[in-house]
Amino acid sequence: MSPAAPSGPTTDLLADRIRRAGAVAADQGVDLLAITPGTDLRYLLDSTADTHERLTCLLVPASGHRAPPALVVPRLEAPRLPTAQLEALGVEVVTWSDGEDPHLLVSDLAGGPEVLGVSDTMTADHVLGLRDVLPDAQLTLAGPVLRELRMRKDAAEIAELRAAGAAIDRVHARMGEFLVAGRTENQIAAAIAAAIVEEGHESAAFVVVGSGPNGASPHHDAGERVVETGDVVVIDIGGPLPSGYNSDCTRTYAVGRAPSPEIAEAYAALQDAQEQAVSAVRPGVVAEQVDAAARGVLTAVGLGDRFLHRTGHGIGLDVHEQPNIVAGNAIVLEEGMAFSVEPGVYVEGVWGARIEDIVVVTADGAERLNRRPRDLVVV
Repeated sequence: MSPAAPSGPTTDLLADRIRRAGAVAADQGVDLLAITPGTDLRYLLDSTADTHERLTCLLVPASGHRAPPALVVPRLEAPRLPTAQLEALGVEVVTWSDGEDPHLLVSDLAGGPEVLGVSDTMTADHVLGLRDVLPDAQLTLAGPVLRELRMRKDAAEIAELRAAGAAIDRVHARMGEFLVAGRTENQIAAAIAAAIVEEGHESAAFVVVGSGPNGASPHHDAGERVVETGDVVVIDIGGPLPSGYNSDCTRTYAVGRAPSPEIAEAYAALQDAQEQAVSAVRPGVVAEQVDAAARGVLTAVGLGDRFLHRTGHGIGLDVHEQPNIVAGNAIVLEEGMAFSVEPGVYVEGVWGARIEDIVVVTADGAERLNRRPRDLVVV
């Protein structure tokens, strides 16, 4: 049985997140945040509520407003709420029944905001419903507010990401069980997906098995191609722990025998590119500089045009979140930011390779959360 994941966020931590959300909203000129179910709500309340078409909405006023946070929720869902925790957080619970207009309820609680920040994933029916009942309010996205908090992981989040990294490493350590010549990519993917759950994840969010020429497609997924001896195979896997925090790790394997000298040489350059990019991570560095560190190594050996995507993406409650490690992103890295470093080389119709680790920015550098070998391992 896999080790237990760290416990979830404390009430004090959630209260601090709500407080900081209000402070950032005030800084950005947003009077009120309206957060519907999704990862932002999970971040603020540790809630996975899903009320489908019925409106559930956490209202977080900007700092300086007297109204307390309020949770608008369908009455039939109220019995499932963690009442004691909501009371401890100072969140007022306001229910509504079928036949009532919950948008009017939000309007009554909103207090006439000039700027209302709505969840990036709020469905259009609720966005338009709020627009209709708050015609004088400017609607904007709440994402830029929550992004400022979620980009900088606290100690509890980093502990979860470490646990996720260790869990997916255990799956990669078992790759010899799964990656066998004569099996289809789909058969291999199914076995890996089961192992992802066995090793402590809630589910397998994605399983990429890109064998031979399919490895040249970064998001190939898996198919009916039969893996052959001599194939180079990209395995990109990950998923959420019960806490919601995700793993994401890619390793590239050779099946049955070592690759050709040409592939080995290109792979060595890819290893160097990934190492140089990780070494570039530290507070004060601009995100695009990490991308440039990886891309520069591959460009110098004539493989720059074989690197088809950004060097990395943020990770946390979402597999893909901010910050993106890509040319043109001038975000300055800060302690606590977590993201992938995953350069790749893709030769269309022939083979591909990628090496991916999750890293966390520390006070003076970076901590890798994935520890498995980065060599082109023969299985």
